[in-house]
Amino acid sequence: MGDRITTEDLRKAGVAAGLVTVGVTTAEPFEEARQEIFERDRSGFRGGLGFTYKDPARSTDIRSSFPWARNLVVAGRAYLPDGGSPGTTTETSGRIARFAVTDPYGPLRQALGEVAALLKSEGHRTEILIDDDRLVDRAAAVRAGVGWQGKSTNVLAPGVGPWMVLGSIVTDADLEPTSPMERGCGTCTACIPACPTAALTPDGRIDASRCLAALSQTAGVFPVEFREVMGDRVYGCDDCLTSCPPGERLMIRSSANRGRVALEDLLTSDDETLLGRFSHFYHPKRRPDTLRRNALIAAGNSADKDLVPLVAAYAGHPIPLLRLHAIWALTRLGGPVAEAVLSHRRRRETDPLVIGDGFLAA
Repeated sequence: MGDRITTEDLRKAGVAAGLVTVGVTTAEPFEEARQEIFERDRSGFRGGLGFTYKDPARSTDIRSSFPWARNLVVAGRAYLPDGGSPGTTTETSGRIARFAVTDPYGPLRQALGEVAALLKSEGHRTEILIDDDRLVDRAAAVRAGVGWQGKSTNVLAPGVGPWMVLGSIVTDADLEPTSPMERGCGTCTACIPACPTAALTPDGRIDASRCLAALSQTAGVFPVEFREVMGDRVYGCDDCLTSCPPGERLMIRSSANRGRVALEDLLTSDDETLLGRFSHFYHPKRRPDTLRRNALIAAGNSADKDLVPLVAAYAGHPIPLLRLHAIWALTRLGGPVAEAVLSHRRRRETDPLVIGDGFLAA
């Protein structure tokens, strides 16, 4: 087995394949990230997140999954300008975060595959990890010098800012590590007041129990105190990213009108249609009910009385979670039809989850 492939060879191959930044770090454990996970768990900042939080010992030590690992090749790929801009709010549509307008991970995987092919050509083992709970990818990116961790907790890179997704290649190749970036956010705190739920702290941490992006992908009852501020969002939140000065240049170029979906489509399509159309979304338990829940919240925030019949149909839905959010939406939309449906549900509802939400009280 030869070691003729260099870090610079991999960087050039990655950039040619569409990656914006490529770095290398060792397979040594990420001790600081592990302690941060434990701290967030103790403080309640974890919220309902699973992913790398499920098994910190594994996610912060790549050799626990790949004992042969020597290095990680870490890369970022920009999803703007392809992600476009959701444009002006409309009463009948929901907003999708820019990273999820199209699948950002498919092109990233393809590009990493081209880099991995170079390593394989020299007989090295490789494994591509993208959005994988076996690796704390942000910690790997920072240590590899792919970017620096911003106060929003996103990894930022020059010329791209936070508008990128991360991926890594685990390899047994002997490579020269790249150095972490000697830069940071400095005195800039633009992302902190931009967060609509005050989920970001001044010391650069995020309370996932308050983060709309995390909550939009978490199953169960959406916290009532954040439903109104959810606005027209149906998947993700971009507010801390759109406020970030290093990403402004790329955002200006992202003018195509993308990122909106009709609420009627979300609320009338069957499971198969939604899972097919939004296959790149995270659907808890592979069911699109969380997406429907978000659409009901957006409908309730829309002030569009034309949506009342559609929402009213969900007030009698067999799934209590959807009934609960439909009832909330009807109290927001108001009007005689909404009130008639609510009156009916007050007499018929028996599920403690729905009753406990408090919006059927006379």
